[in-house]
Amino acid sequence: MKKIAIFGSGSGSNAENIYKYFLNSKTINIACIYTNNKNAGIVKRAKQLNIQVNYISKEDLTCFNQLNCSLKQQNIDYIILAGFLLKIPAEMISRYRNKIINIHPSLLPKYGGKGMYGRKVHESVLDNKETSSGITIHFVNQNYDEGEVILQKKCNVSKTDTIDSLEKKIRALEFEYFPKVIKKILLK
Repeated sequence: MKKIAIFGSGSGSNAENIYKYFLNSKTINIACIYTNNKNAGIVKRAKQLNIQVNYISKEDLTCFNQLNCSLKQQNIDYIILAGFLLKIPAEMISRYRNKIINIHPSLLPKYGGKGMYGRKVHESVLDNKETSSGITIHFVNQNYDEGEVILQKKCNVSKTDTIDSLEKKIRALEFEYFPKVIKKILLK
């Protein structure tokens, strides 16, 4: 059984979707959630789904020793970033080489990097009058949104799209493809 820890800082909709996708799996288990934001929606969702929540500070992440011990105690095989906004330290990336997977709401390398997440990405796509956007699922390396791409999926951007309507299109792609990619990677 492969065990996953999901790291998130936001609403937790992707975390919930991933959890439900693997709920009855005999090969993949969502063991816990880590968050740096005690008030995030991911905390409420995790409690409703009866998933263990672990709080980590930026210092916990940077120092990594205590976090590493926690991950080892829970026998975590893979880490899934689902709206996690802190930078992953080099030591953690080294320990989990090609075992930390992130999703980004654009077709990287466009609209990636520090500070580019969620609605900010969609706003930039619309401001630049892009005709397409999408998602990028990638491994995490030492640079924001520059890890090896696993999968990209596109959607059309119309002249009438708003941040909300584009966000809805992107969310549909995330919900459809993120769990499938996780399954494919973990069961190689």
